[in-house]
Amino acid sequence: MDVGFVIGSPLEDVLRKAGSPLPSPVQGKALIDTGATGTVIASNIPDLLGLSPVGTAQINTPSSTGVGCFIYLIRLLFPNNVVFQTTAVALPLQGQGIQCLIGRDVLGKAVFIYTGYTNTYTLCF
Repeated sequence: MDVGFVIGSPLEDVLRKAGSPLPSPVQGKALIDTGATGTVIASNIPDLLGLSPVGTAQINTPSSTGVGCFIYLIRLLFPNNVVFQTTAVALPLQGQGIQCLIGRDVLGKAVFIYTGYTNTYTLCF
């Protein structure tokens, strides 16, 4: 699915008060991942938005355990003007054709229906 990435609202407030320009949204493709506990963004997204990490985490992937990652506060822009603020782990997602995995931190606030026989889905907030 198409998704946009923008800075978190606390940073936006600081930049607005300082009269500084806001970074333009970054557009990308996201994959809904019901197996992911949290949302993952491609490691270049924070650089494109000028973000600094808000923390670190040790995560497990299908092929590795205890991988050290930075965490960023970010807002995801979904179709129909749906905005969701969350923390996301930044990981390299090269060669996958996506810039984001939508995890259960977001899906837990939505209704997700996958219709297998038509290979379609519905995501409602």
